Amino acid sequence: MQVLVVEDDDRIGAPLEKGLLREGFDVERVTSGAAALGRFTGGDAHPDVVLLDLRLPDLDGFEVCREIRTLSDVPVIIVSARSEEVDRVLGLGLGADDYVVKPFGFRELVARIHAVTRRSQPRAHESERSCLGPLVIDRRTHRVTIGEAEIALTPKEFDLLAFLAEDPDAVVKKEQILEGVWDPHWYGPTKTLDVHIATLRKKLGHPEWIETVRGVGFRLRVAEADGA
Repeated sequence: MQVLVVEDDDRIGAPLEKGLLREGFDVERVTSGAAALGRFTGGDAHPDVVLLDLRLPDLDGFEVCREIRTLSDVPVIIVSARSEEVDRVLGLGLGADDYVVKPFGFRELVARIHAVTRRSQPRAHESERSCLGPLVIDRRTHRVTIGEAEIALTPKEFDLLAFLAEDPDAVVKKEQILEGVWDPHWYGPTKTLDVHIATLRKKLGHPEWIETVRGVGFRLRVAEADGA
């Protein structure tokens, strides 16, 4: 698995690169936003996951995340000293799949790398297609369409929608979603899920697609959305 580390601080980047290599990852480290984006605009194969710092010398990390998401569906983990909720919400809203605050535990970071890459792959036991009224979710091609229009989703947004579509009209608890889509041992804030739900509703075009069941979780409302 190839990991692209976007980190200009040698005190963090050098030991992180060394540790990831020791864990068996193929690691490339760049120290600027422009260099990171260059990995997605050239002819070379894209990395399997990106670890992205926000404080870069040339470009704001949020802008780099936004641009990566327009070029690729590669999983992106923001690794930043910015710990405010507004930063987490913004990063996740721009398409990041996870957000880790510095200083971080190396083992936790490795676990999150495995989690986001694992969740970005379709599960073999699932039906390849879900047809829910005008909404079609194709797990084999990772495509979502409503009618004739294709909906561009990040890997995590796709996984979230596909997870809800496994049992349409059923209420799914927040804890179940976080464990099923993010990590079996998820212990982070549920705000991560709320942000992805809000973004997913916006991309689907109608808030009626996903209903919030207060104090419990969410459900995909096929009948209501079909008639919207």
